[in-house]
Amino acid sequence: MKSVWILICGSVLLASCSGTSNFFSKKQSATAVLAPTKGNSVSGTVNFTQKGEVVLVEAKINGLKANATNGIHIHEKGNCSAADASSAGGHFNPSSSQHGGTTGTTRHGGDLGNLKADANGFAQLSIEVSGISLGTEANSITGRSVIVHAGADDLKTQPSGNSGARVACGLISKNPDKFF
Repeated sequence: MKSVWILICGSVLLASCSGTSNFFSKKQSATAVLAPTKGNSVSGTVNFTQKGEVVLVEAKINGLKANATNGIHIHEKGNCSAADASSAGGHFNPSSSQHGGTTGTTRHGGDLGNLKADANGFAQLSIEVSGISLGTEANSITGRSVIVHAGADDLKTQPSGNSGARVACGLISKNPDKFF
């Protein structure tokens, strides 16, 4: 009877593993928990997942002005201690490129484009970004910060897209390992 249970449990375990080719490999990911800067109420999370040569960026953000457009960027320093988040420094730009949108040749690693808030001030973002990583390379965003700005990024003005004050800031840090 004991061997039957061992056989059943082993079969269940193997069946659960068959859907993933890298069951035991660790997917690199990181998260930034956004906190409002002084006088603002913007909060949320931004998740980053390494997918080969690109990083999937997924954000859910609350407290924005209704139906507004807000710039969102990765900044060079992982420091949100200043009341206005100026301690996060400028845009993360590992390739010394011009500021631009989320795609194309004119862009730098910190360019994440714009968020469009709904009537309740909630915005979601899901994009794949090249030119950044979650590893140990010079283009790694781990330990840097994410900033949400008060206004829309015009995707061209140097160096920051003319997107205005910083309304939220969050440190990009590795997620704890998750087995399930």
